[in-house]
Amino acid sequence: MVASVKVFKKTSPNAKLTVYLGKRDFVDHGDHVDAIEGVVVADNDYLKGRKVFCQVIVTIRYGREQDEVMGLKFVKELVLINEQVVPARRSQDKKPSALQDRLLKKLGAQAHAFSFSLPTTAPASIVLQDGGRENDAIPLVGVEYDFMTFVGENADDRSHKRSSVSMAIRKVQYAPLTPSSKQPSTMVSKGFTFSSGKLNLQLTLDRELFYHGEQIRFNVNVKNESKKTVKGILVAVVQNVEITLINGHYNKRVASLETREGCPITPGTSMSKTFTLTPMINGNKEVRGIALDGHLKDDEVNLASSTIIAECNEATGFVVSYVARVKLDLGSMGGELVADVPFKLMHPAPGSAMYQGKGKLTKADSQQGRYESNYAREDEDENIVFEDFARLRST
Repeated sequence: MVASVKVFKKTSPNAKLTVYLGKRDFVDHGDHVDAIEGVVVADNDYLKGRKVFCQVIVTIRYGREQDEVMGLKFVKELVLINEQVVPARRSQDKKPSALQDRLLKKLGAQAHAFSFSLPTTAPASIVLQDGGRENDAIPLVGVEYDFMTFVGENADDRSHKRSSVSMAIRKVQYAPLTPSSKQPSTMVSKGFTFSSGKLNLQLTLDRELFYHGEQIRFNVNVKNESKKTVKGILVAVVQNVEITLINGHYNKRVASLETREGCPITPGTSMSKTFTLTPMINGNKEVRGIALDGHLKDDEVNLASSTIIAECNEATGFVVSYVARVKLDLGSMGGELVADVPFKLMHPAPGSAMYQGKGKLTKADSQQGRYESNYAREDEDENIVFEDFARLRST
């Protein structure tokens, strides 16, 4: 059976420049980020001594465009990579990958390979949902990446729009291959001014890391040594978002359940129950402000994964975290008791035993590795599938 690999292709409006990328998503492994490897084909007759440059631009938008007034801007744009690829500089000399080598042979003398690496300090791709918005042309709040290739006299000469190519890419993170076996738990208590005894609440999760689409079990133990009565219970998964540029922080419930099961819990009694929730975007599609994985138009949209920050790095952009929350309702006079347990919500890494590949990089990543080690050498032209990037612009 011939193993095929998809290659994303996009051509400039004047058809003088074409860029080929093996994938759109680049994984942050903590100590390094997957290399952005591809091939650019430039018409030498059109260049006439000019150069071809590649740039990776990250746009961090921390406020809505429609709220920008009197010159106030809620956006920061940074050029993370700015390299000349035609003619290639010596500093870029690197042995092409197997896919690049095949593309160079297939595309001819006007093809040039390139390879760049994003810094590990660059923020992960993420967007905030703007529920019910009518104009898709308005940029979303979040972090987005563009891979720009253009013809110019120098790296600042981006005036020739017809000879430039822009491709939306993502910087993503996956769960560690060896997740922690830790079973997170917390115990909280509440005393009351005019009565003796305390209300005790313990919340325990089965593990610290959960994958998107998995049920989360809330193991709840309540021991009521007070003279108050627990009238109801709320269990919820809360998404916390920190915007580092403005030191802002807010949270949203992405799954919740209010119940009176096991209630009332009267003085001197106890309760032990297990509740389950599955945090998903379904049911939250109209909620503004929920963080989503930076997504492309044809990809399945899902809740943002937890942000993992290497010990040597500082957080940048948007930092996402999750907590499991249980709240006991003691009525209008008794108040409430809340327990929070942090956990991680992520996708399993491609190639791991738990990887399901739903809406993610199954084809791009597994086919890439398969091509590198076992592509069909007798019929190499047949196993490269080109897909036009024009319809894959970010939403």
